[in-house]
Amino acid sequence: MADSSRDSRRIIFAVVASTFFVGFGGGVVFPILPNLGEVLGISALMVGLILSANRFTRLVCNAPAGALVDRIGTRTPFIAGLVIEAFATLLYVVAILSPLPEAWFMLARVLWGIGSALVFATAYTITADVSESDDRGTSMGIVRAGITFGFPAGLVLGGVVSDVWGNVEAFVLAAAFAAVASVVAYLIVPETHVEGRNDSVKPWDVDSSLPALTVGLVNFGLYFAYIGVLFSTLVLLLGARDISIWGLDAQGSSGMLMAVTVLSGATFTLAGGVLSDVLGARVPVLVGFLVTACVGFVVLAFGRSFEVLVLACVLIGMGQGGVGGPLTALLADLTPEDRMGRAVGTNNVLGDVGGGLGPLVSLPLVEIVGFEVVYATSALLPLLAGAILVAGVYAHTGRVNPTITESIDSGALGTDGGRER
Repeated sequence: MADSSRDSRRIIFAVVASTFFVGFGGGVVFPILPNLGEVLGISALMVGLILSANRFTRLVCNAPAGALVDRIGTRTPFIAGLVIEAFATLLYVVAILSPLPEAWFMLARVLWGIGSALVFATAYTITADVSESDDRGTSMGIVRAGITFGFPAGLVLGGVVSDVWGNVEAFVLAAAFAAVASVVAYLIVPETHVEGRNDSVKPWDVDSSLPALTVGLVNFGLYFAYIGVLFSTLVLLLGARDISIWGLDAQGSSGMLMAVTVLSGATFTLAGGVLSDVLGARVPVLVGFLVTACVGFVVLAFGRSFEVLVLACVLIGMGQGGVGGPLTALLADLTPEDRMGRAVGTNNVLGDVGGGLGPLVSLPLVEIVGFEVVYATSALLPLLAGAILVAGVYAHTGRVNPTITESIDSGALGTDGGRER
């Protein structure tokens, strides 16, 4: 048992290291491309499309990636996803040196979306496979924190290295870290999910079971409010309320507040997972952090000072991050092992839809009804997500607050009729 526990920890930390290092490539382009676009002759619209291309690609690829995991296993798609992301990061260098930079940047971001869909589908599935019920929340929190920290680390890498040494050097360094991530995964991460090949799973086989849809809808609401509303409108809020942090303009101040939110979220991602393991139940922890996110948006709606906005961003980060670990652990608890890849795919699809729709809805509404109404409405989304969570868990398990063991038993038995056996 001790050897098995050590092997599990080694695999989980290899997944964390791999996703963290490869995540640099996701963030490194953001501080560079907007300024570089004008030099290379890329229009602002095309820069926006390039930066968004990976998310739109992942939206299409999430479900097939999950099905692929249940069909052939986790090891090959995980390593392949990391290699694709490393290659995509290296294409940034080609783009800078090419006479058609927009085409190469677009190709790189599309490939990044394909690779990240494979990495996300496999990382959580591997963690579910090697963790036990009493430490699954902690393990999911650790992996989610690693994924979360990779992107802002890439933002710092892109900003600092490009300023000190140059843009090409920043992209090469990010690609080198991604290559290291691929090597770590190849050397350490074994197959955890299937033996041989499960030909009964088709690429279009999406998990529409009650647990997958319940967890996915919670993820949708959180990403809609967090990425879609907060991150899209914060710079406008600071400008409208004439709030400055340390003398920075609205862009600089919003960047600082986003960093506070991300740091808070990453910290409480781990804390939420640990707490759900200690309590032996996921639902109370999830509801508590959803309420915290709700309070954060209420504070944001009426905050008129720097200190109050910092508090709002900390609370929203706590809520969003604290939900992450136990929510993914709950999905693993309620899902049979042979469907976990597809369940993660469904969860990722709904999260990306929420993050993509948020800006389309929130930015026009801010101009029509104002920040207070938009943020107050956003505060209702975590509460609605909590209601969906409780209702879905009750419908599946027959209990409002099942213990971890009861959740796993119901997942193994498949009490909802949407499961295949």
